[in-house]
Amino acid sequence: MHVYHHPRQHPQRAALHNEIHARPPEAMAAPLAISHMVMVCDVAEREASREHVAALLRDHHLPAPEQGCTHLRMEVGAFRIRWELHTEFVTWTFARALQTDAFTERAPEPATRVVPQDWLAALPGQCLASMHLWVLPIDSFDGASLVKHVLQEDTLVASTVADGYGEVYTDFALHADGGSRMVLLVGSMTPRRLGRLVQRLLEIETYRMAALLGLPAAREASAVLAFAERELAELAQAIRSATREDEPALLDRLTRLAGQVEGQHAATHSRFSASAAYFELVDTRIEDIAESRLAGMQTIREFMDRRLSPARSTCEWAARRQDALSQRVSRISNLLRTRVEIEQQQSSQALLATMNQRQDLQLKLQSTVEGLSVAAITYYIVGLISYLAKGAQSLGWPLSPESSAALAIPVVAMGVWWSLRRLHKRLRRA
Repeated sequence: MHVYHHPRQHPQRAALHNEIHARPPEAMAAPLAISHMVMVCDVAEREASREHVAALLRDHHLPAPEQGCTHLRMEVGAFRIRWELHTEFVTWTFARALQTDAFTERAPEPATRVVPQDWLAALPGQCLASMHLWVLPIDSFDGASLVKHVLQEDTLVASTVADGYGEVYTDFALHADGGSRMVLLVGSMTPRRLGRLVQRLLEIETYRMAALLGLPAAREASAVLAFAERELAELAQAIRSATREDEPALLDRLTRLAGQVEGQHAATHSRFSASAAYFELVDTRIEDIAESRLAGMQTIREFMDRRLSPARSTCEWAARRQDALSQRVSRISNLLRTRVEIEQQQSSQALLATMNQRQDLQLKLQSTVEGLSVAAITYYIVGLISYLAKGAQSLGWPLSPESSAALAIPVVAMGVWWSLRRLHKRLRRA
């Protein structure tokens, strides 16, 4: 028996390896009714969502989801539930079998009709998207009857999908029940491929709505950016003719404007980045369904390119406008600061020149004071010598006090001057 010794494993290896198998499509068979709901949730509501699905399972005597799970699929009575936890939202998908004669006289009931209504109404978060999808065999129905019972003919969008093995019809409209509608007619398609196709169609609606979350932020940002651009233009004009006294006020205005622009940029940058990613996912999912034109009908790709492109361009333009404005504010701030620094350097040079002049004047005054100091010190020392001479006459000193003082004056003055010079030299060396 061989014993295999494995190297030390990375703690995230299993999770990263299984990521490619996360949220796989389910095998499906027509006829089928599907209801898909997207709930925007904060951190607390995401946790409440997990508890909410656990409560439904407990009511049906089913095992609760594992702690920390991010998706779940399970048969719950008459319907099947699929729950997925995403970064910004939570998706709920309900599916149930459908009778083939459901479209004969009226629109069929959605899958949510068999879901407990009180529990459904209490889903945590805010509903961003809700779509009812009916999957039917293509040999039992035609597009005209579908339009009559389910969709609005004036906004109808249709195309063949899955390389001609299916037809999809939708109107991208909100109906009386608050949800959009889509009908998928399928031919000889394997259950796995049908599951992948249904998942792509649901994701188109999910990511389309998630991408459009950036549009309100872009519109709000446009008003702020317009004001900031006008303010920046006024500041740039004022800087050209500003005097030294005006610069502190201009620098304060510019600093406040920079703070406003950067704050608004920080508040919306993540939203615009997420919208750009969601728009790319919409393009990818449309590419995945492999659609082609149905005679006389507008395709999903054409509808998205025509109706979604303005919103997409608005979000992209707002993001580029923010970046450009931030760079302009930074350049003008640097220009004004450079101007202030140059003037400060000039002021510093003028101040140093003034200080040098004052120092020269102080040296001159100091020399004058030193001369007076030599005279004063000499005067006091000669006075002491005169007193000594008076006292020394009684001891036989031959000179009079006046003569002694007169002879001492040059000697004392030279000695005092030499002592001060020597002290100055010591101070300079120190």
